[in-house]
Amino acid sequence: MKEKILFEVCCGCTEDAVMAEKGGADRIELNSALFLGGLTPSIGTMEAVKAQLSIPVMCMVRPREGGFCYTEYDYNTMCRDAVAMIRAGADGIVFGFLHEDGTVDRERTADFLRVIRAEKADIVTVFHRAIDVVPNVYDALDVLIGLGVDRVLTSGQRASAVKGAEAIRRMLEYADGRIDILPGGGINDGNVRAFIDATGVKSVHASARSVRHDTSVNGNDEIFFGGLIDGKGVPEDEYKVTDPARVNAVLRAIGE
Repeated sequence: MKEKILFEVCCGCTEDAVMAEKGGADRIELNSALFLGGLTPSIGTMEAVKAQLSIPVMCMVRPREGGFCYTEYDYNTMCRDAVAMIRAGADGIVFGFLHEDGTVDRERTADFLRVIRAEKADIVTVFHRAIDVVPNVYDALDVLIGLGVDRVLTSGQRASAVKGAEAIRRMLEYADGRIDILPGGGINDGNVRAFIDATGVKSVHASARSVRHDTSVNGNDEIFFGGLIDGKGVPEDEYKVTDPARVNAVLRAIGE
C-alpha cells in the first residue's frame, strides 16, 4: 500500500475552498488575487471558509504584488493581518520576507514569528515561494530551520515544480526532516505521480482550477477595469475557480 501523500489546494475565494474540500483536498492555502501570485484574503473570506470547512486552512499574508522586500507600512499591515486571520480561525500563516539582494530577511522573519506565535503558540508557519528567488536555497533553509519555520513552498527555483524536481529532491534530502518541503507550481493529474516517484515528497500543492465566464462586462469592449499585458486588457469576462473534479483527478493520480 502506497504511503499517504497530502494534497494541499491553492484557493482564491470561499467557493474555491468549499470545492477543494468537496474534491477531497487534505488542506487548503487561502489567498486573494491568485493572478498576482496570491495576496492576503479578506477577513470575511477567512470567516466564511472556516465556517464551512473541516480541513486545515493556511492563510497567505502578502499585502501587495511586486516582490517581498517590504516597507514598514507593509510590514505593520502584515502583522495586523496575520493576527486578525489567526483570530478568525486560520490554522497556519504563509509569508515571506527578503532583503533587496534576495536573501532571507532573518530579523524581520524572526519578529513576524514572534508576533504570530504570541497570538497562537502552535500556529503553523509556512515560508512561501519567495524561497525560489533566493541566491542560495540551502542558506535560506538554514535560516528558516534555525527560526523553527514549519514548511517551505517551492518549485525548486524553476518555472514549475516538475522542472525543479531534482532540486526539490536535493532540498528534501538536505532538510532531513527538519523542515517540511512542499512542492508547488505546475503540478497536475498528468504529472503528479511521476513527480512524487522522482522526488520522494510526502505532500504536493496545486490549484486544480477551471475557467468560468461572466458576461456582465461584455457591453463595452473599450473598458478595462484591470491592467494591460502587452497593450491588451486581461480578459475580464472570465475567472478561474477550483474544480472538484480536477482536485479528485489529482488525488486519483497520486494513488495510482
